[in-house]
Amino acid sequence: MGKIALVFSGQGAQYPGMGKELYDCSPAAKAVYDMADSIREGTSNQCFNGTKEELSVTVNTQPTVFTADLAAAEAVKEKGIKIDYVAGFSLGEIAALGFSGIMSYEDAFKLVCKRAELMDRAANETPGTMVAVMKLTPERIEEIASEFDECWPVNYNSPAQTVVAMNKDNLEAFCEKIKSEKGRAVPLAVSGAFHSPYMAKAAVGLGEYLADMTLNEPTIPLYANYTAEEYSGDYKSLITNQCKNPVKWQKTVENLIANGVDTFIEVGVGKTLTGLIKKIDRNVTAIKVENKEDLDALNV
Repeated sequence: MGKIALVFSGQGAQYPGMGKELYDCSPAAKAVYDMADSIREGTSNQCFNGTKEELSVTVNTQPTVFTADLAAAEAVKEKGIKIDYVAGFSLGEIAALGFSGIMSYEDAFKLVCKRAELMDRAANETPGTMVAVMKLTPERIEEIASEFDECWPVNYNSPAQTVVAMNKDNLEAFCEKIKSEKGRAVPLAVSGAFHSPYMAKAAVGLGEYLADMTLNEPTIPLYANYTAEEYSGDYKSLITNQCKNPVKWQKTVENLIANGVDTFIEVGVGKTLTGLIKKIDRNVTAIKVENKEDLDALNV
């Protein structure tokens, strides 16, 4: 039998009620929500009853999606499933840091709250936006982005999808250029140009926040968005660089597969990663766990 990787979803698929079924049916998941509430009062209520608009504000999105991710991971662990590797997409990597043992759940949650605050502030200071591009190769998208000032490919999601961050002034012309090349451009409902140089101040702030924190060796190997490799060397640098550099998701998945992973379990919110993984390699199994039905059906 092949190895199992747990992958933690990123922001973008959040919705009112996320995680409520797992909270009700899994003591391990409930414990995660209780932990979050003890640090940031009202987090679970925001997950379960917050409006879509409220949950889309970065300072709310990141703590709530983190909580839903980690709660789902704990519910999977509670079933006795052995996890060989973990990885998270963008925000999801912070939840994976906790699950891997590099930091405690409490410290990881405090970190995601600080990260949200810093990234929101950076986004407000330098307004930007993001566009998902389909039907063109990553290499061609890089060439097109280079034709614009302050425009960068930032999420290498799959052979069929790359996300580009940019100054808002580029949006219309960039989308027209993609259309002229027979590609498809979909503007994303985000509040900033994440994983781009626009997040440089946020990275500095994260470095200052982490300066005095002691990090542990992982009990489960964790893959970094910044390198697409297992965490090694300066862990704090991997965490701080992540928010201002591209997410190398396709390469991460390919490296996990090369290391024997044939089953990916996406935990948290939605099925974005499940879909991307299937586009990267159709021969692997990719399933999601975000509610009771998913959890009950899990059999790996």
